[in-house]
Amino acid sequence: MKNKMIRVAIAALAFGGAATANAAFFDVAAVTNSSSGGVGLNTGIVLSAGQAFSVTAAAGDLWSAGALPRWSNADGLVADLFATGSDDSGESVGTKIGQEFVGGWTQNGLNAPFGSLVGKLASTYFFLGTNFAGPAPVAGTLSLYYWDSNNADNSGSVRAEVLVGQSVPEPIALSLVSIGLLGLGLTRRKRV
Repeated sequence: MKNKMIRVAIAALAFGGAATANAAFFDVAAVTNSSSGGVGLNTGIVLSAGQAFSVTAAAGDLWSAGALPRWSNADGLVADLFATGSDDSGESVGTKIGQEFVGGWTQNGLNAPFGSLVGKLASTYFFLGTNFAGPAPVAGTLSLYYWDSNNADNSGSVRAEVLVGQSVPEPIALSLVSIGLLGLGLTRRKRV
């Protein structure tokens, strides 16, 4: 009986409790994928409401909203940023290449930092930055944007990794896991 209950619990976890994930990479361009004057990069990734997913971009991957100091990573223009000598700006080591632009940019009901990575599902825009992980706010196909008020002087791109996980397990899978764990508990209790 004990072995059977263990097998039921393991099967339930394998069926609905374990997350599966698929990753894809996208180069989001500051000019062509700008929220102002560009078009969002259509990833072709369809998410259901509540489905778990993540988007990450390297903190050292930079793009620009124009003349200095407007370089930023996917978090946007939120802090002073200085050239490393090997970054995308091409500026000398120590040159101030980015700084905070207070207030950010408001468009389509979202206020986010200038130069940040933003996602869109259906008509809902949301901040992603360098590291987002959570449920999809609504169902739709994911598009990625460079958040800015003017794309005329933008340059560069950021590579975003999108990782899609399984949505919350189905109630039947949760029931099977619960039954298996309850059975294990009862079997253990009888042995004591």
